[in-house]
Amino acid sequence: MAKPQAPREGDVPDSVWMDVLSAVDRTYADLVDYQERLERQNAELESLRSFHASVLASVSDILIVVSRGGLVEEVSASVSTRTRRPRSRLCGEPAPEIFAPSDRAALLEAMRQATETRSAITVEAGLLTPDGPSAVELSLSPRFDERGRSAGLVLTGRSVAELRQAYAALERSHDELKAAQALLVRNEKLASLGRLLAGVAHELNNPISFVYANAHALERYAAKFEQYFEQVQAGAPRNALIRLREELKLDREVRNLRDAVQGARDGAERVRDIVEDLRRLSSEGSGEIEDFDLVAVTQVAMAWVLRGARRPVEVDVSGLSSLPVRGRPGHVQQVVMNLVQNALDAVEEVAGARIAISHAIEGDHAVLTVRDNGPGVPETLAQAIFDPFFTTKPVGRGTGLGLPISHKIAEEHRGRLVLCEGGPGAAFRLELPLDREAR
Repeated sequence: MAKPQAPREGDVPDSVWMDVLSAVDRTYADLVDYQERLERQNAELESLRSFHASVLASVSDILIVVSRGGLVEEVSASVSTRTRRPRSRLCGEPAPEIFAPSDRAALLEAMRQATETRSAITVEAGLLTPDGPSAVELSLSPRFDERGRSAGLVLTGRSVAELRQAYAALERSHDELKAAQALLVRNEKLASLGRLLAGVAHELNNPISFVYANAHALERYAAKFEQYFEQVQAGAPRNALIRLREELKLDREVRNLRDAVQGARDGAERVRDIVEDLRRLSSEGSGEIEDFDLVAVTQVAMAWVLRGARRPVEVDVSGLSSLPVRGRPGHVQQVVMNLVQNALDAVEEVAGARIAISHAIEGDHAVLTVRDNGPGVPETLAQAIFDPFFTTKPVGRGTGLGLPISHKIAEEHRGRLVLCEGGPGAAFRLELPLDREAR
């Protein structure tokens, strides 16, 4: 059996070689990991470049990135398209040079202000194109590096002609919206006027019919008296006149004559009162701001709405007898008519229908409350009752504009219109500022 040889001088131990091989393996693994991370970062960078290029290519507005020294670093495809100059020729050029010479001084000053104030500045300048300067409204926004230092500016803008066209289109849309709103308000007023006229027709029919019937009676009485006085003038004997008087029942007709005259007078006075109410209603429809009595306006509005009621409704009016406020009485009267009409519609099918109207003062405001004993407003609908066109009434019975218009009128008077919580029924509360002298 051979004896193991002793290590010779200069030989490297196996353990050292193992350490070297292990270090090489670790270094190789680190290199592989570094290579993978580098490839991922390159892929992310390429994706970012692709995304950046796609954004610049798709931006329709002008976008110019300017360095701290005022040179163009990047532009959107829209800038190259408008100037008909490739990106390579635009980048590196002083930013003011791609605009009209007459605008360069103002643009330089705006760039300086935006950099110093670190806030956006708006300026108008003419972008140089083959067809001449194209007016552009530019917004100059400063940009910063990771340490918060100024890194340059970003110029964004759109053609002034396009902006003017957009503004013109917006103005046309606004005018159309105002016209539509005016038409809707007019339709709501016509709906209220229709209900009012129904009440007027009903109210005028009774006294006019009474006057008409009494006029017929007076005509009959006049014919009898004419027949009697013709005989008197003809010299008829006393006995014949007595018999004729008994036949014509003139004694009774004389008594009836007074009743017919009084009835005709009462009917005519009733018609006069209705006409006077109509005159007051039309005069209070003006848009002039003035001092007026909210209680008096409520009484007129309530009376006209109730005239058109399909069935008798008990109305309880309580609170102050006078409540001076300042505003447009005709507009407030429209609000009250809408509230009373809604209450009337709510109790239309309720047994023992009742509406309660109260007037009070709370702080610096006059408060009108209209409450009914109808089914009330469900919580799910309470948030929508002041939205335009929202209505719970059947088709043809409501436009959904009464409460929104009333709400807006209350706000225009520096007051408010709200739906009170709690029942029974529904209660609306109108608050208006008191007249200065009443405070």
